[in-house]
Amino acid sequence: MTSDWNALAAAAKAAKDRRIIDLFSDAQRADAYSATALGLLFDFSKTNMARADLDLLLSLLDRAGVAEKRDAMFAGARINETEDRAVLHTALRSDAPEIMVAGKNVMPGVKETRARMESFAKSLREGKFKGQGGTITDVVNIGIGGSDLGPAMAVLALAPYHDGPRCHFVSNVDGADISDTLRDLDPTRTLVIVASKTFTTIETMTNAETAQKWMKTKVADPGAQFAALSSATGKTTEFGIAPERVFGFEDWVGGRYSLWGPIGLSLMLAIGPDNFAQFLAGAREMDDHFRTASPDANLPMLLALVGVWHNQGMGFATRAVLPYDQRLSRLPAYLQQLEMESNGKSVAMDGSDLPVNSGPIVWGEPGTNGQHAFYQLIHQGTRVIPCEFLVAAQGHEPELAHHHALLVANCLAQSEALLKGRSLAEAREIMAVRGLEDDELDRQARHRVFPGNRPSTTLIYPKLTPRVLGQIIALYEHRVFVEGALLGINSFDQWGVELGKELATALAPVVRGEASAKDKDGSTQALVRFVHENQS
Repeated sequence: MTSDWNALAAAAKAAKDRRIIDLFSDAQRADAYSATALGLLFDFSKTNMARADLDLLLSLLDRAGVAEKRDAMFAGARINETEDRAVLHTALRSDAPEIMVAGKNVMPGVKETRARMESFAKSLREGKFKGQGGTITDVVNIGIGGSDLGPAMAVLALAPYHDGPRCHFVSNVDGADISDTLRDLDPTRTLVIVASKTFTTIETMTNAETAQKWMKTKVADPGAQFAALSSATGKTTEFGIAPERVFGFEDWVGGRYSLWGPIGLSLMLAIGPDNFAQFLAGAREMDDHFRTASPDANLPMLLALVGVWHNQGMGFATRAVLPYDQRLSRLPAYLQQLEMESNGKSVAMDGSDLPVNSGPIVWGEPGTNGQHAFYQLIHQGTRVIPCEFLVAAQGHEPELAHHHALLVANCLAQSEALLKGRSLAEAREIMAVRGLEDDELDRQARHRVFPGNRPSTTLIYPKLTPRVLGQIIALYEHRVFVEGALLGINSFDQWGVELGKELATALAPVVRGEASAKDKDGSTQALVRFVHENQS
């Protein structure tokens, strides 16, 4: 697709000096450059994209075979070629009677595991499953990566629907994380969930062993208050966890895509099986939309094409995700992993070097907090940072409707400010009203110029319900898939995390003073020496 990327680069170069605001001379632009589905509105009219640019991007979908790759994924084909695996996280939320992988229908197993999760959740929430001290009041989920970011994000997002135990999350191997989490909890009324498919993840198992020791201080049989989200049933048994509290998943579910199954147990415990079913239903609706909507009305495809236009086309290296929803404060971190672990690659499926940059740097914080932190750089910095705003039309606190109105106003105002900016002439008028003159007027005015012409998109949803959250997460999952398919990379492996893990395993005894650092580079030796000198 080198010629296609060249054509995209040429189109982006031609658009570089074009003003986005001028594109709104077309009175129908907002309608033409937005799409609605499932009650969501995605507006990408505030991007520097003309009709010819959008048509070019849409044509890339055909030439990259995105629809065919999408259908192969849903059909259970082994599209994760470097690991020879299917990619079927969508099966975890499916209600289909049959999805075949290597000649086996996987849906009976998916539904049986889901039913077991529901039964356990109901038992705990109704007080039938108890701790040594009585009803379970707190749940501690120990995982890392997708086994932490997904459930931690979703539990916070759906706080208005919590009617179960309090949920806490431990991921960092830093002892401060688990120490601070467990400090005020009662071991006799706490359930610990250990989330590790292989039950060997070093950070997770180190934290799990610490939690087990903590539990033993008050609980005669600590294993009775542990559950495992793992397929390594032998190891979970050795750890003391009964089989009925072990919920496994197949190798065709990647960690960062695993929230829909057993990794979502903490969410199910917090909001209940019925709301969790709504969460799955929303994602399933987005799956159906992704599979059936035409590209020019397909939310995941359009979101992906905007991302490609900005990153591979315009050369903008970062992407700011800005939810104007406090309960989505963990969404940027979740999407950071989803995008950067999936599409942070440098070679195509065939092993050849990519002719363009791969995924962007994804970051962000909730509004309005970010406005008083990094928006200064977004508005007046020298580099352009495309912004992706998310906001609900309605909040969960009707008695605080004036708060939500101000929140929405701020969100819309930021995208308008990025679009329009403020010219030097406008800034000079402001300073003149304040009584400034001549050189001082000009100097002060220049500090108040906003370049504008900075792109943004806005995703508006009715209200952050379990169903809508499911739709949003699935939307971004499929966006990542489409971007990866256009790049011709494998979005479902993550070999980039392996080298650091291997070196950390080798360095651990060196840091503990049990082995020599003589074979390490000079910098590492000096750093280890400093650690040893400051541990006494």
